[in-house]
Amino acid sequence: MTNVEAATPPGADRSPAGVALGIVPEGRQGGYGPLTDRPWSMAAPYHHPAAGWGAAKSVGEILLRQRQPVGGTKSMFVMNHPVRGFDCPGCAWPDDKGVALDICENGIKHVTWEMTAKRVDAAFFAAHTVAELAGWTDFALEDQGRLTEPMVYDPETDTYVPISWDAAFALIGEELRALDHPDQAAFYTSGRLSNEASFLYQLMAREFGTNNLPDCSNMCHEASGRALKASIATGKGTADLEDWESCDALFVIGVNAASNAPRMLTSLAEAVRRGAQVVHVNPLVEAGATRTIVPHEFVDMALFRATDTSTDNLQVRPGGDLALIRGMAKVVFEAAQSDPSVLDHEFLRAYTNGADAYRALVEATPWADLVRQSGLAEAEIRRAAQIYLRAERTVISWCLGVSQHEHGVDTVREIVNLLMLRGNIGRPGTGPSPVRGHSNVQGNRTCGIDHDPAEAWLARLDEVCGIRSPRTHGLDTVHTIAAMSSGAVRVFIGMGGNFVRAAPDPVMTAEGMRRCALTVHVSTKLNRSHLVHGQRALILPCLGRTERDEQASGRQGISSEDAMSSVQLSIGVRRPASPHLRSEPAIIAGIARATLPASATPWDEYVADYDRIRDVMAQVLPGFEGFNELVRRPYGFRIPQPARERDFRTPSGRAEFSHAPLPDVIPEDADVLVLQTMRSHDQWNTTIYSNDDRYRGVKNIRELVLMNRKDMKDRGLAEGDRVDIVATSRDGTERSLHGFRALSYDMPRGSAAGYMPEMNVLIGAKDYSTQSDQPLMKSIRVRIAPSTR
Repeated sequence: MTNVEAATPPGADRSPAGVALGIVPEGRQGGYGPLTDRPWSMAAPYHHPAAGWGAAKSVGEILLRQRQPVGGTKSMFVMNHPVRGFDCPGCAWPDDKGVALDICENGIKHVTWEMTAKRVDAAFFAAHTVAELAGWTDFALEDQGRLTEPMVYDPETDTYVPISWDAAFALIGEELRALDHPDQAAFYTSGRLSNEASFLYQLMAREFGTNNLPDCSNMCHEASGRALKASIATGKGTADLEDWESCDALFVIGVNAASNAPRMLTSLAEAVRRGAQVVHVNPLVEAGATRTIVPHEFVDMALFRATDTSTDNLQVRPGGDLALIRGMAKVVFEAAQSDPSVLDHEFLRAYTNGADAYRALVEATPWADLVRQSGLAEAEIRRAAQIYLRAERTVISWCLGVSQHEHGVDTVREIVNLLMLRGNIGRPGTGPSPVRGHSNVQGNRTCGIDHDPAEAWLARLDEVCGIRSPRTHGLDTVHTIAAMSSGAVRVFIGMGGNFVRAAPDPVMTAEGMRRCALTVHVSTKLNRSHLVHGQRALILPCLGRTERDEQASGRQGISSEDAMSSVQLSIGVRRPASPHLRSEPAIIAGIARATLPASATPWDEYVADYDRIRDVMAQVLPGFEGFNELVRRPYGFRIPQPARERDFRTPSGRAEFSHAPLPDVIPEDADVLVLQTMRSHDQWNTTIYSNDDRYRGVKNIRELVLMNRKDMKDRGLAEGDRVDIVATSRDGTERSLHGFRALSYDMPRGSAAGYMPEMNVLIGAKDYSTQSDQPLMKSIRVRIAPSTR
């Protein structure tokens, strides 16, 4: 449908604090994207194949918009190439060794957004106060271009002014040393940080004396890591790309592949072509779960020849995945009554613990409960189970649609339970396979960005590096927000990301930032978090992934870890956006020298030659022995995992079955819907490229809520009506959005969906999982009614 009426600008329920802090925008069309007065529309569901010519057209427009038709095109031929190229700064999907042009639409968007010719320099900041910038859209802030030099906040003029690097480091050191205790500081990490920088960052924080190392994984895949550690003693999936290429059945749960990991489309299409069963499980049937034309398959592009990316789609209710998986296990146990060979008895006997108790639990679960909680018919669950039973080798993959629920840990453990029944762990073509988001978020954790590290890890770090790490539990993301709000955290340092926009309860997060004595953001572009600052504030510009990093010993390379535990070298190829930029390792070392003047750590030597950092990492990190040699091999190396070899290093020495109760995911009140936040296709994390969402048929609007047509009718809503959305937090407070458009979409009754970060305002400080401490971004209980404004 198309709507051309003049809009009364929508927006969030604006508390005085939210407006003053620039967190909740004054009403405007476009949400946090570009300002627009163009008509909004929502067409029928996208009927073209994912990727293909639609993606090619979009890439062309991006290159022109960022004035990078030559540079951007050249980058395509070195991005994700071993040894001589740079790793895509977008998603963490593994590089395909058999593909010469291993790129995607979103990767090109990400790279050209970084390579833009636009600049944010001292003259820009002199011309715009922070109060003025706070009224700009998030798109407008980032669209100004690359940051060029260190800046410090001047309260007298309400502007950022230039500061030298040495003075900036001295300011940070002064504030950190003035704290009553190291735990009054928090050191945040986004997924963009390299392995080498991550290692230095955590080393600095621990030498300083704190484990307050919150990171973006706390908001995304913390549940996956905790579950996998409990089940099989590794926080990562065991499957790799070769397993995807040889499995007979592939279940993809809670994943929007076309937008979140577009290069996955190649693997999905190849699996369908060779006869594997590919089952997508998601409340919405996304474009990536239908068919695709892979851009690097030139003949298919020329002939407009599409390939299916699924053999089945199951539209589970939000949070109903555990019920589906348990239903599949129930069918497996039913089949085992007449054919015991469907269970891998040898594997269960030799390698697992708790199988009998799990069987009893599953057999005692009524079908009526499984059907109701999953939102699927019994026949649909049985159909999925038959696919699993017929497959000799199965991989199960999942993303945030599984992890961002109260029972996310239990659900991931249930996935492992199902895999273990037929020995689908530790042999080719099998295994659990979480889809990680940002390009090195998994590497951050591997290299020590962890607020709750294991004693063995700390002991080894201390032995090699000659420090004494703290042993007290640190703060994760949601607890850092609470600590800033209470005044317990006085200094916040963010390595990348846009913390205020990514976090739940943005007003509380912003107010916490304001209470800090110092906020520091290491960034490539201007974003909302720079405008919500402490009493003292710094913006420190760093090199991007695409740019050359020259240090005393010459050109440097950094490394990153993909979603399947492979580590490879990345070498920037472009001239830096400004001569004043510094690399992330150099910035961390500068902070460390100023903060820890008596430190024996050779910070200058580490910055001069990153091989020195990797030599130390090789001694600390299991599986990194010979790091400098391994990482220079084509496509690097895969970190060894004992669980992949069926060596399960749990306390029992076996893979552990879980025995969680079936969660009730259905609100007691029929008027309450379960809302999920999601990204549009033209968005990467908190970066919004436009107000369009091509794969969902949306143009020029972000202030929308997708609903089941019958749920709309029950509430007296017609297509495009303005609505109020009210969420009640666990602490009893209400949060609301007003004037959003209600649009019908093919999704289960009782569910709704809308875009983050606009809808983050609905998530309260207490709305996080007690299992994982993850914000409940896929399980927001809301009431939706015709707008009163």
